[in-house]
Amino acid sequence: MSIRNRSVLVTGGAGFIGSHLVDRLVLEEPSTLVVVDNFFLGNESNLDDARSKYDLEILRLDASDLAAMQDVVIAHEIETVFDLAVVPLPTSLTYPSWTIHTNIGITTTFCELARRGLIQRLVHMSSSEAYGTSRYTPMDEDHPHDAITPYAAAKSAEDHIIRSYVRTFGIDATTVRPFNNYGPRQNPGSYAGIIPIIVQRVMSGVPIEIHGDGEQTRDFTFVRDTADLTVAIAESPECSGLEFNVATGVPTSINALVSQILQIMDAPNHPVVHTPERPGDVRSHQADVSRLTSYLGRQPAALSDEGLRETVAWYQAVFV
Repeated sequence: MSIRNRSVLVTGGAGFIGSHLVDRLVLEEPSTLVVVDNFFLGNESNLDDARSKYDLEILRLDASDLAAMQDVVIAHEIETVFDLAVVPLPTSLTYPSWTIHTNIGITTTFCELARRGLIQRLVHMSSSEAYGTSRYTPMDEDHPHDAITPYAAAKSAEDHIIRSYVRTFGIDATTVRPFNNYGPRQNPGSYAGIIPIIVQRVMSGVPIEIHGDGEQTRDFTFVRDTADLTVAIAESPECSGLEFNVATGVPTSINALVSQILQIMDAPNHPVVHTPERPGDVRSHQADVSRLTSYLGRQPAALSDEGLRETVAWYQAVFV
């Protein structure tokens, strides 16, 4: 199941995690590497490094369009699909119906292409948001899905759709469920993650806003670790049909994250204000990664100053 010399498609490949996955896949020397992205959040510049090393084909298309995706996989004789295209969580708070229909449509499209025998292997990128707030910690892959936001509900539905196609039609599909990724290239705009928001506020001299008491926890995972393990999962026959948490297993509170970033930015006394809790915000996330380590023998490293320094430096350059 090696990626080498195979024809590969990455949806959402110009996005945050997607572009790092493309970088990682280039190292495997696939025969063909196609990126599909509608550029709602993705940025073609995220693929500059990969394009300097590999002749990528980049297509501006809607990954939920079954007819268009069927044309792509047939034209390029695609064998393996990494499905990362997604409308993100913050968008679902403003455009819930569009988020739900698009995200579910993307997953169903590639399940259907697998059922029709047009692709051999599907690696689907889920989200820890499908779990909701933890009922117990650490959260294993059998943790109940208590989705809170429309985004999370859609991701949960996608996971169930994958399971149904695996069990009913026997497609070769694996679900990767990453927890909170951080690193360079995360969208710094309207739907930015917490780290770029913190960096921008410090650079602008604006107080950092923490929703709630800041003791909510997340399992922060460096994006290149997620990309590397996603490829390892895809190349392992034993992983077919299974679901995998990809995370560190170490929780970090938002308060602790803010403090760590302020130390890195040499701004330990930068003002911080607490505001009402954000709608749909989960309280506690900590992954159980025993299945990941059992099958692959490794897991991502815990949140580190090194990874945060690289991330902060990237955003500082963006916001200058």
